[in-house]
Amino acid sequence: MTDANTLNDEIKTMLVENLMLQVAASEITDDLPLFGPEGLGLDSVDALQLVVALDKNYGVKIPDPAAAREVLRSVNTMARAVRQKQADTTAA
Repeated sequence: MTDANTLNDEIKTMLVENLMLQVAASEITDDLPLFGPEGLGLDSVDALQLVVALDKNYGVKIPDPAAAREVLRSVNTMARAVRQKQADTTAA
């Protein structure tokens, strides 16, 4: 299982690479909102790309828009979903 800081860094790198952000991964804080003017300002197309990237990289499935709003809120919430998936897989 990946430790919290490493996982958060991986997710930040995934954000920058998949969404071609004009910001360095190191500039993204763990609790920065990903959507909206007070955060990174991502949009619905970015959200779809993140859903696909989380599934591809970590096996995290996001079943509906309500779940996506929770999981894709920040780096911390995405990392929490990945850790939950890893815990579920380990327990199974």
